[in-house]
Amino acid sequence: MTGPNPLLIRHEEALELFGDRVHTVRDDQWDAPTPCADWAVRDLVNHLVSEQLWVPAMVRDGATVEAVGDVFDGDVLGTDPVAAWDTSAHASCAAFAAPGALDRTVHLSFGDTTAAFYCAQMVTDLAVHAWDLSRAIGADERLPGDLLEFTVREVTPYVADLAKTGLFAAPVEPPPGADVQTKLLCLLGREP
Repeated sequence: MTGPNPLLIRHEEALELFGDRVHTVRDDQWDAPTPCADWAVRDLVNHLVSEQLWVPAMVRDGATVEAVGDVFDGDVLGTDPVAAWDTSAHASCAAFAAPGALDRTVHLSFGDTTAAFYCAQMVTDLAVHAWDLSRAIGADERLPGDLLEFTVREVTPYVADLAKTGLFAAPVEPPPGADVQTKLLCLLGREP
C-alpha cells in the first residue's frame, strides 16, 4: 500500500495557503496594490481563480488551450470573490486527485506535458502568489518549509527563462545573508 502522493500534498497545502489569504482579504483591500505590476488584490485573486478553473478542463477532460478558448478570460470572480476561489480550488484539487490524473497528458500553451508537471507548476504559482497576496494585505508572508523547499526545487531548473516569458520581472539581487525564501522571491523578481 502506498501513502499519499507528495505532489498532491503540496498542491493541497498551496491551495490552502492561498485560500487562507483570500478569506482574510477585507472589503477595503480588493483594490490594494500587490507586488505584481499592474495587479490589484482583486486582479491577483482573479488570476489564480482562472488558473484553477482551467485544471478540470485540461486534466479531467483533456481539452486543449484552443478548445477552452477565452472561457476563463476576464472577471471570473463575480460578486463573491471568496466563493469563486473556494469553488475553483475545490475543482482543481479534485481534478488532480482523481485516480490516474497525474499520469495523464495535458495540452498546455507551450506543448504537451504530464499532468504531474502541470500540477507542480500550479503549486509553485500558488506559493509565490500567496506571498504576493500576503504582502498586499499585511498577512504573514512566511511560506511553510515543505512548500518553500518544493518551490525552490521546482523553479531552479528554469528560473533563467522565467523573465523572458514576460510573466515575471527580472531577478533582483538578494540582500547579504538572505534566507531561502528571500532568495527565491528575488529570483522571481520580487523585492522582499
